[in-house]
Amino acid sequence: MAKESKGYQIDMLHGPLAGKLLLFALPLMLSSLLQLLFNAADIVVVGRYVGKQALAAVGSNTALINLLVNLFVGFSVGANVIVARDMGAGQEEDVRRSVRTALTVALLSGLFLAVVGVSLARTLLVLTSSPEDVIDLATLYLRIYFCGMPANMFYNFGAAILRAQGDTRRPLYFLTTAGVVNVGLNLVFVIGLQMSVAGVALATIISQYISATLIFICLRREQGPLHFDRHCLQLDKRTIKRVLQVGLPAGFQGLVFSLSNVVIQSAINSFASTVVAGSTASANIEGFVYAAMNAFYQSTLTFVSQNYGAGQCRRVDRVLGLCLLYVSATGLILGLLVASCGHTLAGIYAPGDEAVIGYAVERMWYVCSPYFLCGVMEVFVGALRGIGYSVIPMVVSMVGACGLRLVWIATVFQMYPAPSVLYVSYPVSWVVTAAVHMTFFLIVRRHAYAKVAGIHGIDSQPAAES
Repeated sequence: MAKESKGYQIDMLHGPLAGKLLLFALPLMLSSLLQLLFNAADIVVVGRYVGKQALAAVGSNTALINLLVNLFVGFSVGANVIVARDMGAGQEEDVRRSVRTALTVALLSGLFLAVVGVSLARTLLVLTSSPEDVIDLATLYLRIYFCGMPANMFYNFGAAILRAQGDTRRPLYFLTTAGVVNVGLNLVFVIGLQMSVAGVALATIISQYISATLIFICLRREQGPLHFDRHCLQLDKRTIKRVLQVGLPAGFQGLVFSLSNVVIQSAINSFASTVVAGSTASANIEGFVYAAMNAFYQSTLTFVSQNYGAGQCRRVDRVLGLCLLYVSATGLILGLLVASCGHTLAGIYAPGDEAVIGYAVERMWYVCSPYFLCGVMEVFVGALRGIGYSVIPMVVSMVGACGLRLVWIATVFQMYPAPSVLYVSYPVSWVVTAAVHMTFFLIVRRHAYAKVAGIHGIDSQPAAES
């Protein structure tokens, strides 16, 4: 492999794990936080310089966008796991096929989403009960936003491939560059040219194409199995099957989670636009806490995949334990900090509007303070997928989280129709789902470890490093 690439790799198979996990997770965390910061800049600019209707229009799209995108982003999880596992096992030719196939799927997925999003934008917003006073603006935003889907998919898949070799720094650099451009264009389009939500959406897709271009250049310069250029597009049937075995359940899980959030968003949309705006501001702030915790889900997924592929099962256990510790500490500290500073933070999005701020703070206390439970749930999902079990977390999440939320809305919310009652459904679902994920991991762990030990012709595993 090229020197350039080796300088960004992390050896996941040897040596102490605690520091390496942090070295992997911190750039990933910064990438996610910067992405959210740039997204927040969109919302702040709209809230300050356009008005609460425009703010609600952008916010009412969030759950719907996630619903349409998450299925295909889940495929990138499959690409990450397969590439990492093949790298751990030293199967370079399989890595090459996985890279080429994954990026081809990324482009095709992006084109499909662009067509669906542009064609059905207003219909989908009507189905999710978007308020009448914001639906025109929301439709315009959604149609422009989905024109950036090919770039969005290519970046996500490309970043997942780089993470498989331990490289989380270059995606951070690319995202930072694109994000700075996004913020600058927001100021030009919204404040300077008075383009309202259209300006925000246009700035977003331009930045997405910049980040996708940078990922493409990076992979094109790779000299090892991660090398890719436009002539390397292919759809290998065996590779597609392997990616889909992990990626399809992951994507479907994300889809169902998003569906439950769309239902919750539809219930929130049944209130006044002030409530919707407050919920939008809070959800955007909550995203920063989730992004910080999600870095440890990604760390678990990649480190477990490589070490499991190499037959190093005791290191798998060590990775899981450390990531549970890290994610719990991160979620508790950041969640409580955000909730405590809620009034100040919400004021950034809706300065001087105490009604919007009040609704935002209310949601923060219900969702942010117990948010670490969501992080624990995600880490167990990462461990299960890393050892080859992707259907189990999908089913558990469907029943334990999504199903429970839908039942909650159909029963408890109908008896007590208040925003706070909707928000309580989040921590309740996290507790139940995390407990079931942990139980299933303990059940399948012995079989999975015995299977990989047999493949590698080893006992259970060499001694674990600290």
